[in-house]
Amino acid sequence: MSTVTVSEKGQVVIPAAIRRDLGIKPGMTLDFEVEAGSIRVNVRHGVPPSSIESGYLMLKAKPSAKPRRLLDFDVAEAMRRETRR
Repeated sequence: MSTVTVSEKGQVVIPAAIRRDLGIKPGMTLDFEVEAGSIRVNVRHGVPPSSIESGYLMLKAKPSAKPRRLLDFDVAEAMRRETRR
C-alpha cells in the first residue's frame, strides 16, 4: 500500500510502480467513483493514436475524366450516399 499527500489543489501523484503496473501514461483518462466511503479509480484505455499512413487506401475514388472536387473526397458525404442506396 502506498500513501500520498493531497496538495492544496486536491492533486495527488500516483506512485510510479502503480502507474507502471496499470499502464498509466501521460494524457490517459481516469474515472473516479465513490463506493462506501472509498474512492475507486478506473483506468480508461482509449484508442491508441494512429498515423495518417495507417489510413492509406481506406477510401478509393472511382476513376474520372472530369476534374475532381473536394466534395468527391468527403467521407461524411460518401457515407450519406451509401445509406441512400
